[in-house]
Amino acid sequence: MSKAIVTLIIAGLAGLGAGGPAVAQTKVGTTFGQFLAVEPGARFAGMGNAGVAVDEGLQAVYCNPSALGALERPVAQFTHNAWFAGINYNYAALAYPMGFGTLFGSVTALSSGEIDVRTVSQPLGTGERYTVSDVAVAFGYGRHVTERFVAGGQVNYVNEQIWQASADAFTASLGATYRLTAAGLKLGASLSHLGTTARYSGQVLAIQYDPNPDEYGNNSALPADQYTGDFPVPILFRIGVSMPYRVDEESALLFVVDAYHPSDNTESMSLGAEWLWKDTLALRAGYQNLFQEDSELGLTLGAGVKAAFSGTEFQFDYGWGTHEYLGSNHRVTFELAF
Repeated sequence: MSKAIVTLIIAGLAGLGAGGPAVAQTKVGTTFGQFLAVEPGARFAGMGNAGVAVDEGLQAVYCNPSALGALERPVAQFTHNAWFAGINYNYAALAYPMGFGTLFGSVTALSSGEIDVRTVSQPLGTGERYTVSDVAVAFGYGRHVTERFVAGGQVNYVNEQIWQASADAFTASLGATYRLTAAGLKLGASLSHLGTTARYSGQVLAIQYDPNPDEYGNNSALPADQYTGDFPVPILFRIGVSMPYRVDEESALLFVVDAYHPSDNTESMSLGAEWLWKDTLALRAGYQNLFQEDSELGLTLGAGVKAAFSGTEFQFDYGWGTHEYLGSNHRVTFELAF
């Protein structure tokens, strides 16, 4: 089984490399549910958003749902992200190991805050205000298949609301991680947000319609709805490696590299590193979306602390990222292991 797994992952990596020349142009801004691409864990946000081959900790589940299979105790996670342009992003997740595997649930919420309504005739504003809000609810499952191989998956319900219009979609994510060596070298791959298309509907799309404007005396104000196009979700294939390195008895390093093949952008790579001292203090750095065309992202930094009290473990992480035009964003994550 192990040889088949490795062959499958290597084939995926070969396909990733072969897909590059076939991409004629990007499809940035054409997919529904872009908030699904926001990393909800401050730990990996500080490591360049790379971590598909890391299978420890609840925060790793976003990169690869197989990380659920490696959890040994119930864990809760809470993240707040002060995103770009005053947008707020919040995430809560809970994982509970059972005898047959680990169950998982999460809620993601993004809010734009109030925005002025502007039209062509009133570019300075109509006096009205609207909001954009996104919500995703996920349920997942993961387990150890063999001593070295873990696998997992999750399903998501996704909803976006823009003023008085909304749309819904369902997605699924799958992932696997394989430990290659006794020293801890791991290979991981995941396919995220494979799902249905979404179409907006709502009061703001309601109109009055005249089926025959040249005919006198007919009903010229029939109620009707405008139809928007069907928008796909942002599918992402990741493959990567992670390698731990023991510096001495008190400290260790973790190196991670991910390669991305998205459905709505060009291929890229992200890399990161974490230095952990006495399993208590962590410092992190990374760089995201290397080689992506017109990328506006780059350096990331982060830090974290761990503590234990009466058998309960507490972990606090901070992640910082930069954007060429929109400035910096700040993420904080609190994790509690019972």
